[in-house]
Amino acid sequence: MSGSGAKKVVETAVKATKAIDWDAMAKLIISDEARKEFANLRRAFDDVNQQLQTKFSQEPEPIDWEYYRKGIGPRLVDMYKEAYESVEIPKFVDTVTPQYKPKFDALLVELKEAEQTSLKETERLDKEIAEVQELKQKICTMTAEEYFQKHPELKKKFEDEIRNDYWGYGPQQ
Repeated sequence: MSGSGAKKVVETAVKATKAIDWDAMAKLIISDEARKEFANLRRAFDDVNQQLQTKFSQEPEPIDWEYYRKGIGPRLVDMYKEAYESVEIPKFVDTVTPQYKPKFDALLVELKEAEQTSLKETERLDKEIAEVQELKQKICTMTAEEYFQKHPELKKKFEDEIRNDYWGYGPQQ
């Protein structure tokens, strides 16, 4: 990797690292297995970042051709110098990201929709849990009338059964 190309990669990696809110993501994780996987992902990400920052951010040391000319001989050193300078490291051209960027963006939209759906469902379930907790506390002292006020559909069902002379056993008419 060329020096300037490596620097760009390192700079991009540093920006990406700063943009990731690891703590916020960690708060969203519920299961222990997911926490372990998340910790492994973060450790791997940090390892790659450290390698990028150390290995590829350094410029190669310039070769002291004169030193080698004195010890080996100018003809052989000139031949190596010419070969060394003729080596061209091609610039990296990213052909993969443009293919997957639309898919990734679509997945992000889908993720946001799923998140909103999940939040609405969580809110609904929290309300239902609160109602059940309240009912659990009041059930010992609650009268049938109080219960039917909260659940008028059950009162109607029971009244219909009584009206139709159905008492919960035998064939329903």
